[in-house]
Amino acid sequence: MTGFQDEVPVAFAWITYLLRANTNHGLLLVDGRPLIVNVEDLKLLDRKTMEQSSQFQDLKNQFPKVDVWPGDRCGKSWPNSQTGPNGGIQFVVGYPMLNGCHACEGAGLAIFPWNFDAQGKFLGTTFVGMTPPPSQ
Repeated sequence: MTGFQDEVPVAFAWITYLLRANTNHGLLLVDGRPLIVNVEDLKLLDRKTMEQSSQFQDLKNQFPKVDVWPGDRCGKSWPNSQTGPNGGIQFVVGYPMLNGCHACEGAGLAIFPWNFDAQGKFLGTTFVGMTPPPSQ
């Protein structure tokens, strides 16, 4: 662990993977239920809503191999936290949209809040939109 920030009832923990190839830094949401939630666990993202969105469909027309990839959580900026529904907390995290591989063309960011209730129970993620692809 290379950094920690308490956000009651859940905290952030930056981690460094010493032998990882592309993304050496990660972000965990800790001290809730479950005790550790890895924001780079892409299986936890609300992909169904994202893939059904017109934004994603338009992006897929422009970048046929586009998909969500883990971000390099360099530890320089904390994700935004905000009040969630029913007094809970949300952590807003962006994920790179890349056209086929880790080193391939960037196509913007997909934005997902990570939702916790007031007692720190993880409720899941919600797709809220995308940033546009970079200008060429």
